Amino acid sequence: MNCIFCKIIKKEISSNIEYEDDQLMVFQDIHPKAPVHLLIVPKVHIDNLDQVGEDHKELLGELVWQASQLAKEKGINQKGYKLVMNCGREGGQTVDHLHLHLVGGKNVAGVL
Repeated sequence: MNCIFCKIIKKEISSNIEYEDDQLMVFQDIHPKAPVHLLIVPKVHIDNLDQVGEDHKELLGELVWQASQLAKEKGINQKGYKLVMNCGREGGQTVDHLHLHLVGGKNVAGVL
């Protein structure tokens, strides 16, 4: 598999890792759109949201929960932040590995 996110998860490619547990890895976006722009990525490879099954419900909840915790840690929860999950090329997805963007630290109303 030639997935860049899988290579980051396996630590074959270095990245600015912000958080890691058994299910998720969080790292900084290499092309940030705001002062805080993190990618929350499941360690299991799933191409996109269209590929999730019923057995992924808990994992999807973990993605969103971890985003809320990181927003608090980064101090962007009070003013607001954005969570974005793109699906497919026409939906803006550029890496075929399910991921959630956490974006904040400035007005992000028109970002992503």
